[in-house]
Amino acid sequence: MESTGGPYLNTAAVTSPVGIARLLQMTFGCTTFSLVAHQGGFSAAYGTFCMFVWTFCFAITVFIIACEFTHLHSCLSLSWGNFTAAFAMLATLMSVTAAVIYPLYFVQVGCYPIGCEVRDFRIAASVFAGLLFVAYATEVFLTRAKPGQVTSYMATISGLLKIVQAFVACIIFGALVNDSQYGKYVATQWCVAVYSFCFVVTVVVVAFSVTGKTALLWFPFERSVVIYTFGAVLLYMSAAVIWPVFCFDSKYGSPQRPGLCAKGKCPWDSQLVIAIFTYVNLLLYVLDLAYSQRIRFVSHL
Repeated sequence: MESTGGPYLNTAAVTSPVGIARLLQMTFGCTTFSLVAHQGGFSAAYGTFCMFVWTFCFAITVFIIACEFTHLHSCLSLSWGNFTAAFAMLATLMSVTAAVIYPLYFVQVGCYPIGCEVRDFRIAASVFAGLLFVAYATEVFLTRAKPGQVTSYMATISGLLKIVQAFVACIIFGALVNDSQYGKYVATQWCVAVYSFCFVVTVVVVAFSVTGKTALLWFPFERSVVIYTFGAVLLYMSAAVIWPVFCFDSKYGSPQRPGLCAKGKCPWDSQLVIAIFTYVNLLLYVLDLAYSQRIRFVSHL
């Protein structure tokens, strides 16, 4: 039979700079969770999270390489450029988090009481976890939108910031459920509503971009995203003022950490984490609003 559609296999999927970065991601990811599962060990929620990150990122990376190598991505109802750009940014954030958490909780200088062999495996796993983060960050750097380039929305600065905003919101939610006492005042409940609303809308924006359904909407997607980002800036500004006042003002909360507060189970600690990441997300939305004025949306890439 004669082929009329070009070569069946896309060798550029594994030979291009991006393809090589993905092969390194697959290699480093497999090595990391294999070292941990074989001898390094993991426990509690922190260890489980790290193992989930490494296995999840490995599985999706293998899927992306296989689809691009065999051209199967053209059969999927996805905006492939948006999907790969969004995953690369998400994997970068997840992998750097795991690369910090695992050595922080599981690596020690001495051999007692885990033994030198287990310690060495954990150190090696930490090294490869760091290399995994570098590999994903490299893909983000290689695939990001260049000035004047027409590209997928998720590859732009504004699109990448959407992933970071959602990730930071997840950190805020984690601190909220860790005995933050947010239900104590109506004002702090308003802040939770702000975090939840902005997170949901941001995820919806990412979902529409990744599925390539923005062209089917009856309203201009790009203009709506800019308007929403402006609204998110205003909402986060209100939370950035309200949350610290009702948590750290002496009239409503405690300006300093209570001396008898148990480590890891102190509401003041959770409130501080939420306050910090509220300002982080506010800055991210401000940057997003600034960059969203300069991009061109392409839904079909």
